[in-house]
Amino acid sequence: MRVAASALAALALAACAQQAPALPTAPLPAGPGFTITAAAVPLNPADPSQQVVRDGVLVVFADGKPGDPPPPSQMEFRYAGGLVLSSADTARFHGLSDMAVRNGVELTAVSDEGDLVRARLVLDRAGRLVGLEDGRLSALAGLDGQPLQGKLEADSEGMALLANGDMLISFEQRHRIWHYPADGGPPREAPAPDAKFPPNGGMEALGPDPDAGPDAYLAGGEESGQTWTCRLSAGCVPGPTIAKPPEFGLVALTRLPGQRTAWLLRAWDPVRGNRVTLTIQDARGAEVGRLDLARPLSIDNFEAIAAVPAKDGAVRFYLLSDDNFQSSQRTLLLAFDWTPAR
Repeated sequence: MRVAASALAALALAACAQQAPALPTAPLPAGPGFTITAAAVPLNPADPSQQVVRDGVLVVFADGKPGDPPPPSQMEFRYAGGLVLSSADTARFHGLSDMAVRNGVELTAVSDEGDLVRARLVLDRAGRLVGLEDGRLSALAGLDGQPLQGKLEADSEGMALLANGDMLISFEQRHRIWHYPADGGPPREAPAPDAKFPPNGGMEALGPDPDAGPDAYLAGGEESGQTWTCRLSAGCVPGPTIAKPPEFGLVALTRLPGQRTAWLLRAWDPVRGNRVTLTIQDARGAEVGRLDLARPLSIDNFEAIAAVPAKDGAVRFYLLSDDNFQSSQRTLLLAFDWTPAR
């Protein structure tokens, strides 16, 4: 039974990341603008009034009767809007596998077919996510300055934007990290962990690590949960291994104020479908926040996370899903607000 369960988990992760494009993927000229269509989605389609996900939905008092919801806690995530994204202008607005948000609204995302997407988040007066505008799409360049060709070379999975505007991209299939300078010049090899990864289970998680230095970044292996701290000026040193159930993979990460880190874990199986866990840990590895998404909540193959800290200590999280270029899946962008305990 254990062997069968392990095999099922491996198959589930492979199916979740499997690429079998059902749509044409001809390359576009570098940097064209395109229109993004954004349709609102509720947090819970079965109960559109639901706006909060918290650890423990039902509170039971000593008399055994259900009570009012508990007061807001650090295990509470408040829904701040969600969208299903598409575009009639290009067949390449799919497969989004990581992202970052700068200045509160400037979104940069990378696809696992070697494209870079830039857009501006649209927020309403209450700060809820309602749209995307000013979409731009360009092909990632290779070391020769030419657009990457083929899945083996262009399977970009993780992205880290450094404070100076430089960008780091991690690739699967041919595992590596490349450094893209902010001035638009061709990339160059960047330090990467000295480790072996499965062909489709490499460094999915990548993010800047400013507390470790302006040129530092954090990389994480999808299947193992092993992490490394790397620097452009040095190399990579092993960090902690993220505890996770075996059926979950580590697919994204982001550092937070207060020496906290958010880790995004993803699982899939044919019975329960997609499931994701956003776990927030302190510097000692203790969990201080947790968001679990599964049916009946709006869910898909979430692989990307971005965090926007607020002045009052709250954090806006954005989660983005990879539709695997499949018409049966969706590109979802969901927003959640989280307030840590003081």
